[in-house]
Amino acid sequence: MYGPSKFAKRALGAGAALALAFLLCAGGSVTVRAAEPRMLVPVGHTVGIKLFSRGVVVVKLTEGGTPAKECGLRTGDVIIKCGGDAVTSTEQFQSLLQRSGGTASDLQISRDGDNMTLSVEPSRNDQGVYCIGAWVRDSMAGIGTMTWYDPATGVFGALGHGVTDTDTALLMPFSNGSILPSTVKAVKRGEAGAAGELRGDFDLTRDLGPLYANTSSGIFGRLEAAPTEAEAVPTGTALPGPAVVRANVRGDEVREYAIEILRVASGSADGRDLILSVTDPALLEATGGIVQGMSGSPILQNGQIVGAVTHVLLNDPTKGYGILIETMLEAAGDCES
Repeated sequence: MYGPSKFAKRALGAGAALALAFLLCAGGSVTVRAAEPRMLVPVGHTVGIKLFSRGVVVVKLTEGGTPAKECGLRTGDVIIKCGGDAVTSTEQFQSLLQRSGGTASDLQISRDGDNMTLSVEPSRNDQGVYCIGAWVRDSMAGIGTMTWYDPATGVFGALGHGVTDTDTALLMPFSNGSILPSTVKAVKRGEAGAAGELRGDFDLTRDLGPLYANTSSGIFGRLEAAPTEAEAVPTGTALPGPAVVRANVRGDEVREYAIEILRVASGSADGRDLILSVTDPALLEATGGIVQGMSGSPILQNGQIVGAVTHVLLNDPTKGYGILIETMLEAAGDCES
């Protein structure tokens, strides 16, 4: 449904569902320093996302004694070079291993932000293919939601959290990527203990714009043409109380749905600055609350864009988390090239 089989396909939304008990701390207040307002278009439409990693990510090691384990390779390592050649894809990495003929090759890897070199000696399997006993991945594809578009710069932000590998849960090391037109075809409703999901189609033959960063606060890029979903509104400071979320949960329709911001805690990690509760009967009927694929849906309050939906609570899909708009903008600016 999402394109070529080489992509790992997933709904990139509402983060990975968080299996956490919902707890509000009593007492205390949080003061959020207001940033200078900017005029942004709160988009709220789903987009297809394809992202290619820098190098290949080790997502699994096979059982038993293997060359990968013997050389010290670990799940989550990113293989950047093999035998001195830059690794650009899974297929090309396999070709480099075949070229080695079973002789030891240096692997340059990145682990927890540090670079190191390992020496691996590929072994030949029953089919005569040289391998090291590791599953690797070079790309991801799925559906998420575009949060905002800046008409002054052409930059957009989406998801409100990073694209992570499905097996390791680590941020995919970014090489390049783009967003694509998307249409929601169906919804798997969320239930307690089972995250819901938007299901849709996107066209891999037509890019809307390139990405330039994959960060823990969202993905960022530039659009080739301005979106038409809404007019630009000023950025604002989120406060506890009523708000709305712009979401695309049916076809190409973008609607505003009522939510309640229960708590604001700026500076929280991984897109959990806001605690949200869905109160709109229409959204609860359609999705059961927050579902995967809604990540990035913009939150508006008092006519201002104040944040975006990021995660759903697995034990209560009517509640979830959001990220402050200033956090996304800061990440976009830090990474812009």
